[in-house]
Amino acid sequence: MPESRVPRPRRFLVCEPRHFAVQYAINPWMNPDTRVDVDLAQEQWRSLISAYRAHGHTVDTVEPVVGLPDMVFAANSAVVVDGRVFGSSFHAPERRPESTAYETWFKSAGFDVYRPESVCEGEGDLIPAGRWILAGTGFRTTREAHHEVQEYFGVPVIGLKLTDPYFYHLDTALFVLDDSNIAYYPDAFSPGSREVLARLYPDAVVATREDAMTFGLNSVSDGHHVFIDPGATALAAELARHGYLPVPVDLSEFRKAGGGIKCCTQEIRS
Repeated sequence: MPESRVPRPRRFLVCEPRHFAVQYAINPWMNPDTRVDVDLAQEQWRSLISAYRAHGHTVDTVEPVVGLPDMVFAANSAVVVDGRVFGSSFHAPERRPESTAYETWFKSAGFDVYRPESVCEGEGDLIPAGRWILAGTGFRTTREAHHEVQEYFGVPVIGLKLTDPYFYHLDTALFVLDDSNIAYYPDAFSPGSREVLARLYPDAVVATREDAMTFGLNSVSDGHHVFIDPGATALAAELARHGYLPVPVDLSEFRKAGGGIKCCTQEIRS
């Protein structure tokens, strides 16, 4: 294990939670009767943006759209590799208009955007990890989308099946620490997918269900700093033992909609 790890500056795309609410239920975390404290959500979101900038990262912002309460979850909008944008096609009808809003932003920023033919929810289920892309399926993104992604980017795609509805997106059960390692919760995956991950990442940081349920795996790493939910204490300690530096950021208000730090963060890899 290295004594120190070197952070790499990142470029993130985010969306202010100006219209954040729980108006429908498309995952087990959501209940339309739940009241969202929008002021608290905005305060928590701003703390995340401040943490990113304080650690040397660039943050771009897309304008939120009235009537799209989940647009704050920017990670679901696309996956970007080498400046190429593979857009989204949401499973839930309520979220489908988000694809157009984000596509408009990417095009205005000078990117070409590929529109997928299959259901695909961006970095929610498609996570670039060094030599390949880890790709989730089981609840949202389809296996057909995995094939589209591989053809578009020319990067090997490793399909992983999610089996626990509380971890409906890959980014709720796994995050990339650096180009060679990950942290994940094994019981969120099918037996075969657990074997694949164990073979690919024998030195992975393994999380408990308790830390996974606090959205501790919905984290963002720059290779050294890990922006993580403060409730994931055991996971934070394990990350520190592996040479990473946890940076606690409380986004608990977003858990009411099944989201956290990574859900609010799209990485633009140019």
